[in-house]
Amino acid sequence: MLEELREEIWRLHLELPKYRLVTWTSGNVSGRDPKTGYVVIKPSGIRYEDLRPEHMVIVNLDGEVIEGNLKYSSDTASHLYIYRHRPDVFGVVHTHSPYATAFAAVGQPIPVYLTAIADEFGCTIPCGGFALIGGEEIGRVVVENIGESPAILLKNHGVFTVGPTPEAAVKAAVMVEDVAHTVWIAKQLGEPEVIPDDLVRRLRKRYTTEYGQ
Repeated sequence: MLEELREEIWRLHLELPKYRLVTWTSGNVSGRDPKTGYVVIKPSGIRYEDLRPEHMVIVNLDGEVIEGNLKYSSDTASHLYIYRHRPDVFGVVHTHSPYATAFAAVGQPIPVYLTAIADEFGCTIPCGGFALIGGEEIGRVVVENIGESPAILLKNHGVFTVGPTPEAAVKAAVMVEDVAHTVWIAKQLGEPEVIPDDLVRRLRKRYTTEYGQ
């Protein structure tokens, strides 16, 4: 089932180690099929270099396995919670990327210190509270705290990103680590200044309506 979506989710998983967002078997990508509502997600505990499209697990929004022989990711319940409460979301990514997770470890959001943050996120990247792994709790924290941002830090844990497509969610995961790295470097030199809200709105509008082809 969902051969094209399986292939896409497998390919997008390979982007995570490429951009050093995960190590060993941590992290995951999921995508929701617009027609069936089924979700394709990574199996638990499989190394990225060993993943294949046929290893992906297909579940419904209630967590019932529709197709797949492997145990699904331990974050599946949280992914499904996000999909059930965000009908606009069709891709979810979870990583432990080091610089963004460092901010999460100390419970600090990332304000709009950079034009790149204004462009990609349009607001402060928030930090939600702590939640245990394995159930819906993390998904609930994401939904309640992410606001208009496509990315959120989870206290003492890592990063979740969402998007209108799985690729958009992966891009947000790449970009949140990139800006977190730059902000961390900036903080070694001094205290960066926040870009005013009106300029953030102008930068975001330009990026979303004029940038690119």
